[in-house]
Amino acid sequence: MRLRPLTDDDRAMLREACLVNMNWVEPRFSLQDLDDRPDLAHYYSAFDASRDFGFAAVEGDAVLAVAWVVFLPADDPGYGFVDASTPELSITAFEGHRGRGLGSSVLDAVVDEARRRGIPGISLSVEDGNRARHLYERAGFRVVGRNGNADTMRLELG
Repeated sequence: MRLRPLTDDDRAMLREACLVNMNWVEPRFSLQDLDDRPDLAHYYSAFDASRDFGFAAVEGDAVLAVAWVVFLPADDPGYGFVDASTPELSITAFEGHRGRGLGSSVLDAVVDEARRRGIPGISLSVEDGNRARHLYERAGFRVVGRNGNADTMRLELG
C-alpha cells in the first residue's frame, strides 16, 4: 500500500467515496441523488487541487481508502462548516478494506499536509452512531457544534 496525493482527475473517485459516506448505515442515496443535491455534490465537484488536497491509499490501481479536505465558502457551507478558512474533511475506507488502519493512514497524511500548509484547523460532520467518530476523537477532533443528527467536530492545528 502506498499513499498518493489527489488531483483534479480524482473527482469521480471522490464522488464514489462521498456515496459510501452518505450510505454508511444503509442505502439512502444514489449517485444521481448526490449529483442532484448541491449540498452533497460540492464535496467532490468543488474539489480543486490548487486549493484543496487529500490522499488515497492505493494498491496497484485500486483505491482502498481516501481522505480529502475542501474549502467551502460561507454561502455554500458543508455540514461540518466552521468558517471559510477551515477546510472540511471527508474520509472513506472502501468496502473490503476497512479495519486495516487505512483510515488512520490517510487521515494522518491530510493532517500532516494541513500543518505543512499552516492551516489552523480542519472540521467535519459525523452523524450519531457512526463508528468513525472514534477515529476522529483519537486524532484530536472535538465537538464544536451540532447540525441535526450530527456533530460538527474540529481539529485545532495551531
